[in-house]
Amino acid sequence: MKKIRYFIISLFLLASCSQTGDLSMDKSAKEFIGNPNYPAISYGGYRAKSREHQPTINEIKEDLLIMHAQGFRVFRTYDLHHPFAENTLKAIREIKQADSDFEMYVMLGAWIQCKDAFTENPIHEEEDFEGNKFEITEAVRLAQEYPDIVKIIAVGNEAMVHWAWSYHVPPKFVLKWVKYLQELKANGDLNDDLWVTSSDNFASWGGGSDDYHNDDLDELIRSVDFISMHTYAFHDTHYNPSFWNLDAVPENEDKQDTIKQAMKSAVDYELNQFDSVKKYVHEIDPSKEVHIGETGWSSVASDLYGYGGTEAADEYKLGLYYQMISDICYSMSLTCFYFSAFNEPWKDSTNENGSENHFGLFTVEGKAKYPLWEQVDNGVFNNLTRGGNPIEKTYNGNFEALLKDSNIPPIRIKEE
Repeated sequence: MKKIRYFIISLFLLASCSQTGDLSMDKSAKEFIGNPNYPAISYGGYRAKSREHQPTINEIKEDLLIMHAQGFRVFRTYDLHHPFAENTLKAIREIKQADSDFEMYVMLGAWIQCKDAFTENPIHEEEDFEGNKFEITEAVRLAQEYPDIVKIIAVGNEAMVHWAWSYHVPPKFVLKWVKYLQELKANGDLNDDLWVTSSDNFASWGGGSDDYHNDDLDELIRSVDFISMHTYAFHDTHYNPSFWNLDAVPENEDKQDTIKQAMKSAVDYELNQFDSVKKYVHEIDPSKEVHIGETGWSSVASDLYGYGGTEAADEYKLGLYYQMISDICYSMSLTCFYFSAFNEPWKDSTNENGSENHFGLFTVEGKAKYPLWEQVDNGVFNNLTRGGNPIEKTYNGNFEALLKDSNIPPIRIKEE
């Protein structure tokens, strides 16, 4: 736990020093992307099983103050068909007006999808023009209204990856909207220091199979201001478990050491994906920066990743993963929009224990998961609440109880 403490405290102190040493509270993306003094996170403030239950501005303020106390100064969010994103920007502005030391910047995502998305027969070679146009138009409007907060627009969220069967589009549609935004910048309709990207799976950025490689992708790489790639070893503990499953139960090694080695293998797996994207991107544009737009680990699963499955989902592993990926990104000056700040029960609304609901560093009720326990002890969250609840540790801070719920990865099934 010492590494977790030293890493988080150093981030907090560095972020605080950057405020007192620099009077500018309106930084461009160029100044904070790749800057380890500006740690980033993914944020969705939904607390109910449906996004129709929108969080109030006061609830969003609770979340913003919690993230700010941790040291986060940048977050990404998406989905402009609901008022959440705009209400979040309003909440940031209101806090800034009341507290001149409050600093927070946003990567605003515009959802992009194909025609007839989320039906039995999505048409991938056509886009949902009206829906996509609405998202882009809203992103532009909010970037114009909140230029001191919205510093990046991301066109699409995993919009190009082929396994997103129900809505994915080819790169040409993402490219069209990226060029549109870049033209608005060139014409002075958007700030020229606003950055434009797309947040997508590592395979979509050329790091996977050759069927993703095409002229439109190459032009997209040249057109964005940086690459925002997603990588999830957590899911690949099932879909590509070569790095995860054990050949045998290790001898003379305790449970914690075995799990730590498994988590190191998971992080190494993700770094290989990062390197594969960087290699392809730099063949197209050697100057283009690659950063991690999304990665994370779930603490609960009744699905493929839980008990009887890959044994990946538990809070001890989440804590180890968060520590390892944070340390590496900090040392490499990589921005990582860690997923995510809070659990979101709408993501798998029919299964309370579905893994998608449990990627947060906090529970819905505001309990701090294992990687944040020492921050609780150090008073980082004193006087802060979520839903009126004070910030307390999960498991009542009982490490032995937490470790009991963590299992080693399964033994590899040998082919006959």
